[in-house]
Amino acid sequence: MLYRTAGQFKTSYNSDQALFPIKQDAFLLGVILLFALVIFPLTASEFTFQTILIPIMIYSLAALGLNILTGFAGQLSLGTAAFMGVGAYACYKMVTLMPWMNPIVAILFSGVFSAGVGVAFGIPSLRIKGFYLAIATLAAQFFLVWLFEKWAWLYNYNASGAIQVPNLKMFGVYIAGPQASSVVQYFVVLFIVSLLTMVCINLTRGNLGRTWKATRDMDIAAELIGINLMKSKLTAFAVSSYIVGVAGALFVFMWRGAAEPNLFDIPLSFRVLFIAIIGGLGSVMGNFLGAILIVGLPVVLNLLPAALGIPISSATVEHLNIMCIGSLIIFFLIVEPHGLAQLWKLIREKLIIWPFPH
Repeated sequence: MLYRTAGQFKTSYNSDQALFPIKQDAFLLGVILLFALVIFPLTASEFTFQTILIPIMIYSLAALGLNILTGFAGQLSLGTAAFMGVGAYACYKMVTLMPWMNPIVAILFSGVFSAGVGVAFGIPSLRIKGFYLAIATLAAQFFLVWLFEKWAWLYNYNASGAIQVPNLKMFGVYIAGPQASSVVQYFVVLFIVSLLTMVCINLTRGNLGRTWKATRDMDIAAELIGINLMKSKLTAFAVSSYIVGVAGALFVFMWRGAAEPNLFDIPLSFRVLFIAIIGGLGSVMGNFLGAILIVGLPVVLNLLPAALGIPISSATVEHLNIMCIGSLIIFFLIVEPHGLAQLWKLIREKLIIWPFPH
């Protein structure tokens, strides 16, 4: 009943293809923005920012980048964490070599380096696909992490081999580093994630998005109708790697504060992949739903036993978290392969026609 669409008429092609063809969707987005811009900054604690809000947005952005490549273009990748590392190290080198550089510009520009590396490792996709392409991207994962560890210039010859985020100011306010507040970092992450999400929505709804989907569904037929597969696949790798690289810069500069090469290992790649699968491949909103579930689940598993008075060790909680994530992946692959985004779509359709049967 809340989604009653009676009286909402489409009188032009533009209105039919609008981003929010139903007024209730625009209202729901307004409520979400109200919480994100006003309520959370005024009420959330430091723990909430650092444990839930900031990581959810960063993981959502990383999963969105992977979803561009795998969900929309159909190219498998297991090297997401390595491309995040490229963005993080590129941003670190820029802010240390050019201290005058605007930090947000450095974060956004770091994705360019990741895009270049992504295109280089995406070239094998022109000849191989499926499982073999996944192995090729896995090789990129091992090579790049080795490079982060062995090329001392990347971490400014630090004896520890780690990169430490310096204090970075913008308009007289610290936005990164030990002196930056979580609220400021939250707004920076929210701005960048919102900007790139809008860009991705427009890309996937346009000609480039349709080209990616044609390549994903049947590449031979797509080539027969005139689609340039080389351009389609390499642009998917470039856009995906750019977004993942920016997510990696945010991951270190706006959340972790420091990073070692093993931070960008295979488990991080799989974590982002799980978010994309559970949220729904080929969906933009699904990445946020999947990140909320994957990031929020460990927090609930940690807090719930204490609230119920059940003694449980942290190791057991970690094992339960792994078991729950594995069970969720199996559940969605069997029951709803399109993930949480498809479940929301079904609920929305039922609300539109309620109380009549579907």
